Amino acid sequence: MRTSRSTVAWGIDGHDRRRLARALAGCREVRAYRRLQAVMLVASGVSVSRAARLACAGWRAVYRWVEVYLGSRRVADLYDAPRSGRPPASGRITDARIVREYGRDPLRLGHMATEWTVPLLATHLSGRYGCAITPRTLRRRMKALGLAWKRPRHAYGDEKDPHGAQKKGRSSAA
Repeated sequence: MRTSRSTVAWGIDGHDRRRLARALAGCREVRAYRRLQAVMLVASGVSVSRAARLACAGWRAVYRWVEVYLGSRRVADLYDAPRSGRPPASGRITDARIVREYGRDPLRLGHMATEWTVPLLATHLSGRYGCAITPRTLRRRMKALGLAWKRPRHAYGDEKDPHGAQKKGRSSAA
């Protein structure tokens, strides 16, 4: 059976508890909050397994977080490091190019449409700049640019067609 370490055995003192409490109060990131909460619980004398249950984490992770904190005594080490993220697949299709192509007439560019649709514009941009862009990505980027469009609506005239009944197959004598 495993016995829990005391805060003295961990080497945690009152300064650490105050430092962790201040960081916990000002934390805005969920993942960092969970880490700080678990380390704070261990610093308060709660067992690692109980702290892991309360923080919804594994006990090995809690041990690692406590060791990371105790290695430098810096709360910042419990935060996620900045990451670059996934590189954009459609790097050559810049925002300026999207705006410029959106402003052009698709009919004059050889498309059989008078207005752009997202799939049509995505196909056009992919062919023109030689890199693929999905309609979903294009929609997201257009929304970020403030570009919006409405589907063309048919406008019917205010006047009734005098021969409308005959065109529909009914005789005018009825």
